[in-house]
Amino acid sequence: MSPSGFWSAGVNSQAEETHGLFRKTFHLDRVPARVPARLTADSRYALFVNGQEVARGPIRGQPRRLHYDFVDLAPYLQPGVNAVAIYVKYYGTPTSFWMPAVPNNTLGTSGILVFEADLSATGWLISDASWKAQKADAWSIIGREGTSHGGGVPVEVFDARRLPHDWQAVDFDDCGWNAAQVVQAMHVGGFARSQPPTDPYGPLYPRPIAQLDGMVRTPESIQVEVLAGHQERLAGGPIACVQAIVDVPISTSMTAASLPISVDVPHDGMVRLSFDMGHVVSGLVAFEIQAPAGTVLDFSYTEDPLRTSVSMDKMSAGTRYIARGQHDRFEVFDSNGFRYAYLLIYSTWGPLTLTHFAVREQLYPWQAGASFECSDEILNRIFVAGKRTVQLCSHDAFIDCPTREQRAWVGDPVVHQMVHLATNSDWRLARRYLALANSPRSDGLLPMVVVSDIEARGSYTIPDWSLHWIHGLYNLFRFSGDQEVVASLLPTAERILRWYLPYQTSSGVLKDISEWNLVDWSSVSTEDTSAVLSALWARGLREFAEMAGWLDDRGRQRWAERVYARIADGFKLFWDAERDSYVDHIVNGEQRPEMSQLAGALAIVSGLAPQDHWLRIVETITDRARLVVRSWMGTGTGEQSMEKWQQQVREGRYQIDWDVEREIVLAEPFMSYVVHDAVAQVGRADLLPKLYQRWSQFLADGYDTIGECWDFGTHTHGWSCTPTRDMIFYTLGVTPAEPGYARARIAPRLGQLSWAKGRVPTPHGLITVVANAHSVTVDSPVPVVVELDGQMPRTLAAGRYELSVH
Repeated sequence: MSPSGFWSAGVNSQAEETHGLFRKTFHLDRVPARVPARLTADSRYALFVNGQEVARGPIRGQPRRLHYDFVDLAPYLQPGVNAVAIYVKYYGTPTSFWMPAVPNNTLGTSGILVFEADLSATGWLISDASWKAQKADAWSIIGREGTSHGGGVPVEVFDARRLPHDWQAVDFDDCGWNAAQVVQAMHVGGFARSQPPTDPYGPLYPRPIAQLDGMVRTPESIQVEVLAGHQERLAGGPIACVQAIVDVPISTSMTAASLPISVDVPHDGMVRLSFDMGHVVSGLVAFEIQAPAGTVLDFSYTEDPLRTSVSMDKMSAGTRYIARGQHDRFEVFDSNGFRYAYLLIYSTWGPLTLTHFAVREQLYPWQAGASFECSDEILNRIFVAGKRTVQLCSHDAFIDCPTREQRAWVGDPVVHQMVHLATNSDWRLARRYLALANSPRSDGLLPMVVVSDIEARGSYTIPDWSLHWIHGLYNLFRFSGDQEVVASLLPTAERILRWYLPYQTSSGVLKDISEWNLVDWSSVSTEDTSAVLSALWARGLREFAEMAGWLDDRGRQRWAERVYARIADGFKLFWDAERDSYVDHIVNGEQRPEMSQLAGALAIVSGLAPQDHWLRIVETITDRARLVVRSWMGTGTGEQSMEKWQQQVREGRYQIDWDVEREIVLAEPFMSYVVHDAVAQVGRADLLPKLYQRWSQFLADGYDTIGECWDFGTHTHGWSCTPTRDMIFYTLGVTPAEPGYARARIAPRLGQLSWAKGRVPTPHGLITVVANAHSVTVDSPVPVVVELDGQMPRTLAAGRYELSVH
């Protein structure tokens, strides 16, 4: 690719957030049929051609695995003069979705741009010194206000008076701008290269996933409130200011049906507008206002209605905009997720008009075709809510939530991945999850979050998150059958599994595993010798052995089988014969009574539990009379949760507040995927439609998404969407019988449902299944193994069949 542009007069001595504007004008006698262009930036760019947005990028990735985007500029060009304009934001310090490169003498401490376009007969347009560049000072930094847990989405503070509104236009006068500076790699062995590949970025990789897109969402209701006085309370960033006046008396109030809205800001007063989007949205906030120059607009974005006290996980994103007095239309650069937006207007008084407020969603697209529907309308709502939730958590990576963090955790996405495999014909993001997270530490474990402030710190990790990544690799093996990808990632999986070996006792199970063994937000006891961690490791070894065998890698297969056999011998130590399941752990050589759903479920899915125990275990762990919701994080208010959290972090105290001799701790929504896997594996998938019903608790107060935990957390968490996966895999019963869907397994288990139907994506096309109490209709592009309840399995060629249930 071409040379890199750089807007600073010199290299920053310390990394800081900076904003660069680039422009290039050129003449075309005619527009070619295609104008292929490639570009990337450190950190993020927005590309405009003749004032029209064309693309944003690049996707998140480790600095040495930087990606570029490929776009066709032809639809945006015109005969005559054209202008390419690019805004580049360099974050400087790590965020929840970006981490800086390790700098050399020139590259890695400030923003760069790399661009090239083939203009056909006109020649090549490249990012060289002929471009005009300007370091913009319209943005300012207010610290880390609102960024949860030290990271989170940056708060954008923008003074429109300091940036011309038309800098992207063809006829904008940029004669006062500087020439872009070409940056050379200045280090031993760098040869002063000014084009990729260079350190610290290495070779650039093509974008492997689709461009983000989505609907433009407008508010369902708007509340307008005039507040008198109290500007003396305002200090700090936009979130703090909006929070500071929660309880200020309201002079007048009205509900607006739609925009535009005209109001008068009283002398020394303020106006607050409250937008309810009707449901959680995620994307770029855009607004337009007619107001005097210097008017301050402070936005705060929340999942819940604003109250006097808002915990940090509910209020962590915002924007400040200072009006230029004309042409005040703005779109926030970084994506925000919220249901409610609060706008506080102050610093000037008199009439003003808000003419536009909307969110342009930036989500990973779903290919049309896949579907599910059944006789239970509540389950239909849960299915749709799970799909919507996972899409809201599908950006350029699988993220935990669009509202609080937007981090790419390594364990959470295994559920996102399976929902994609079940409902979206585009599996590229499901593959990307594995490649992005393949960033092991020197000891072989993966960071708990990749491409973020957490990976940049190199701090402790969640070891079991790496085991979920192995399960994600196993999913890819089963569903795609891509031998090359699986073979390339198998060494990482082996290093993860070998990391656990020093913790294996003479009895074969795991003891005293270091770092943060989260497992689930439910109160699972992992201290000392852990059944849950031993079983998760065993599942990983078992899946690793199967993949190695499939690749004819017998050495790796035999090694994993030997280690697994040692665990199987010792796992019986956790069996509680009186309660028909496994306890969570052993402390000082004595079996402790704490028992969770997960100990029994993982014993089944890992194959450690003898098959004659399976049905007894499932009956035990699904007995509603014995199940209790408990979390080490706590329930109730955010303050109570944080107090319990601090007890664990600082004091190592885990408070048991349930009857450990009789009660069993229910898995939270995330690890419920393992519980449901176990129920299906023992042949009781017919029980699952009843278990799905619990997820209906999230569909209240207008929310149409699935929340993080049973009693707390965000309203939109992709790791909680197990029922959406299960309605395809277990209720409709469509899964691969052979890797890559060379053959499909069709085993519908309706339970109390009268009927279910759906279309399921495979690499070969959609499989259609319609099932009721009397018959099952299958239309498949691949051979199928049909397993109807009470009947022997039958193998059928590709085609359409109607089969009797009786």
